[in-house]
Amino acid sequence: MKFSLITHFVRENIQKAALSLFYFYFRFKCESFDIKSTSCLNDVKLRMEKAETTFLRPVIEKLVNLLAEEVHLLRGVHREVNCLKDELEIVQPLLQDAEAKLDKEELSNAAKVWLKQLREAADQIEDVVDEYLYHLSKRHHERGFIASFRKVRDSFRTLKPRHDIASEIRDIKESLREIKERGLSYGLRSLEQGSSSSTVTKVDASGIDPRLSSLFIEEDEIVGIDSIAMKLVTSLVGDPPTRSVISLVGEGGIGKTTLARKVFKDEALRQQFECFAWITVSQSYNMEKVLRSMKNQICKEKVETDGTIEDLIECLRHYLETKKYVVVFDDVWKIDFWDVIKHSLPSKNRRARILITTRNTAIAYHIKDTPSDHVQELQAWPLGLAWELFCKKAFRFEFEGCCPKDLDALSRKIVSKCQGLPLAIVAIAGLLSKKEKTIMEWERVLDSLNNEFKRNTQLSSVSKILSFSYHDLPYHLKSCFLYFGIFPEDYSIFDKRLCRLWISENFIAKSRTDDKTLEQVAEEYLSELIHRNLVSFEIEYGVDKRCRVHDLIRDIILTRVDEFRYCQIVDENKLRFEGKSRRLSIFGTTKGVLNFVGDNSKIRSVFLFSIDELTESFMISLFKKFKLLKVLDFQDAPLDKLPKEIGNLFNLKYLNLSRTKVKKVPKSIGKLQNLETLNLSETFVQELPIKIKKLRNLRHLRAFPKVSEETGYSLNLDVGVKIDEGIGNLEELQTLVYVRAYPSTIDLVKELERLKKLKVLGICQLTSEIGKALGASIEKMNHLEDLRLRAINEDEILDLKCISSPPPFLCYLQLSCRLHQLPDWISKLQNLQGLELWFSRLTNEPLKYLKDLPNLAYLEFYQTYDGEELHFEDGSFKKLKQLKLLKLEGLKVLKIDRGALPLLERLMFGPSPLLTEMPSNIQYLTNLKSLEIEDMPWEFVVSLQPNHEEDGIISHYWKIKHVPSVSFWYKRSTMDIYDIYKLGESDLLELLRDQAST
Repeated sequence: MKFSLITHFVRENIQKAALSLFYFYFRFKCESFDIKSTSCLNDVKLRMEKAETTFLRPVIEKLVNLLAEEVHLLRGVHREVNCLKDELEIVQPLLQDAEAKLDKEELSNAAKVWLKQLREAADQIEDVVDEYLYHLSKRHHERGFIASFRKVRDSFRTLKPRHDIASEIRDIKESLREIKERGLSYGLRSLEQGSSSSTVTKVDASGIDPRLSSLFIEEDEIVGIDSIAMKLVTSLVGDPPTRSVISLVGEGGIGKTTLARKVFKDEALRQQFECFAWITVSQSYNMEKVLRSMKNQICKEKVETDGTIEDLIECLRHYLETKKYVVVFDDVWKIDFWDVIKHSLPSKNRRARILITTRNTAIAYHIKDTPSDHVQELQAWPLGLAWELFCKKAFRFEFEGCCPKDLDALSRKIVSKCQGLPLAIVAIAGLLSKKEKTIMEWERVLDSLNNEFKRNTQLSSVSKILSFSYHDLPYHLKSCFLYFGIFPEDYSIFDKRLCRLWISENFIAKSRTDDKTLEQVAEEYLSELIHRNLVSFEIEYGVDKRCRVHDLIRDIILTRVDEFRYCQIVDENKLRFEGKSRRLSIFGTTKGVLNFVGDNSKIRSVFLFSIDELTESFMISLFKKFKLLKVLDFQDAPLDKLPKEIGNLFNLKYLNLSRTKVKKVPKSIGKLQNLETLNLSETFVQELPIKIKKLRNLRHLRAFPKVSEETGYSLNLDVGVKIDEGIGNLEELQTLVYVRAYPSTIDLVKELERLKKLKVLGICQLTSEIGKALGASIEKMNHLEDLRLRAINEDEILDLKCISSPPPFLCYLQLSCRLHQLPDWISKLQNLQGLELWFSRLTNEPLKYLKDLPNLAYLEFYQTYDGEELHFEDGSFKKLKQLKLLKLEGLKVLKIDRGALPLLERLMFGPSPLLTEMPSNIQYLTNLKSLEIEDMPWEFVVSLQPNHEEDGIISHYWKIKHVPSVSFWYKRSTMDIYDIYKLGESDLLELLRDQAST
């Protein structure tokens, strides 16, 4: 028996050795690893980093990575891939020229077709490479003799796909060469060869600046800017010690030029200064012409110069040293412009005033060098002012400038569509002023408003002005900006979700020598779009940006989406355009969509919005039809089950199931080796499969079970997801929210210590014992930015004083647990922007420990303090913008000193049944925009109502009348659902009467 086992062992190992020798001989004969070509790969990558970004760059990078990683490609395949990469690098400069001409409307129709063909060729290359990698991914990785045999067998089998890829690449390469030759015949040249794309940008086909009307608005047409204009004039005629620069910054069409022109023409200003110049800069400025125009406007006597830029600067500088002057630079697009022009403007002249208009916030703050300089950010107009402007323009010939009653509702919808943008309001109102004042005619305009901006000559200038901002974007930002076209109108998206989507789409490129993460680079991209006033945002929880684009900007985006076939949008089974696209966005229903879209294997990303039904059969068909998917975003979809076929999508990088009804994650998730983001927040998933530990590229894992509205928020709820041993293997993990600490079969703290890149960590069901061990581990998490800890119940006390040295970059902290006292280290968090304290039940007043946090913008208390008085001292909480004081049931007095909370915009409090009146100094919170009062006694609420008196109740309405939005929240029985009433609303008054009678 023993001899038989030995014989079997020897035979088995001889077989393995023979197979291994044959396998390596086979690789040596049939495959090649070209040392010379791979040694060039680093040089290629460096060239790519320096090259201007186009839609070819990701394709070239894919080929470079294929050459680097798939070193066992057949010699012929390796050569073909290399040649194709070289062809693409040659074509790329022609593409840059074509796209520059397209932005300026200089591209011929034939060249537009050429551009479309090149896009299709790039997509085809990506398809071929992804198909090849998909085939390789299907090979099983097993151990032992069977694995050795299969490795040899599969090597023979993969010969065919490798030959196939070589054949397909040869075909694409020939097609690409033909495309390149046609591009040259259309007059396309690289920028270095002096292409016309490097010349001055045309403003429009006629050469007339569409912003011209902003310079010549009649005085009686100007509405709503008198106060800000007067403020600017006062600032300009003041007496600062040095040259003063005021920058007006805001999105296109917000009224910067109109405001600057009004200030420039002001008589009070004219009397104080002796030299004036108005310079329209624009995207295509010529510095020599700008300086010459300044000289001609400023120098009253003739001054001779040689005409060079240096001589003109010297001439102006010398002349202006002793003059009182005002210069306006309208429509500045580049930082470089100011870095040159400022030398012509002596900085020590106390009577020098410069006014600048720009769409780019970064430029405005770059210009701000001294305390005398000022940045004035212009915001969208409030509804009342927008309505006044609309009526003045739309009914200027009749109805005495007032809207007739029968058109009131339609007119307000039209004004709402403009979203406070004066340019759009004036243009649409001007169009309507010449239309019949009938409901039918105005409904027709409202229904076709998007098309009117394209085809109507009176409105086309609006689109052109707004389009300038798009054309000025570098290519890498254009792809990111167009992503907003995927989402429905008025849709807002959090910054982190958006950045992770961009990363999954390979939009984000970073230098190999850069220490920044892809997420940090993506945040920089988003910040640039915000600085250019193309994307607006609201801050939530002090750290999260909820982003959106203006409706008119979205219309411009959709025009490009259609033109570039960027994303196919299916709205109630209607396609936006014919042809293939990389992305599919489905609105309303999934019924028949897959047949409607057709055999479109190119699709890589799928989004669902407001879907009525999502069946398992649809999901399986979707995965089968689009097997190379990279992005699946099913947030808020009516999805009950995630099919196991999800595991076949080897290319998948992003999977968002947030706020679905999914209860279980299939084991096949472990096959998704490229998955980077998995979002299971607010689902019914309570346990993650053990296979999750195989996802070595996973960067973000969010899992938080949904809480029912009936139970509300409580620490007694059984929440958090269970994880198995091995989560520490996911070394790329940056986000891990929320995992259960108890009961658990693993050493959670030990697993967490292996995750060196963690930035966001959330742990539920913490016991005091685990909390102590966790404290020491948290001190070592040097990259941690967001920490959320939740105890196992409301009586469990967590001792967090053991953390002596908290993570230095912590910007958000949420503690849901009982505390003996507030940990000292919280007051040392210099970067903290958001703080939530729930169920702490502190007896010592906590504000004195938090008041000097320099960056705190969001503070929320929920059953945090059992004391009777909270005191916001003078000078405290200097950056706080949102404050919530919830369920402080022992609170009797709320003191707010004058000078406290200077930036507070939103205040929410209640229920605090012992609090009898609104604090007096709330009237000094001049930035307060929203006041929300929850479940307060009826006497308290009655005292705040306007024009409403009750016997024995003193009115406190005067304290809050300056707040634009005041609302009252009443909880429905035990459910976490509220009825919300506005100040003075009849339903609220009726409710108060009912409460008084009972």
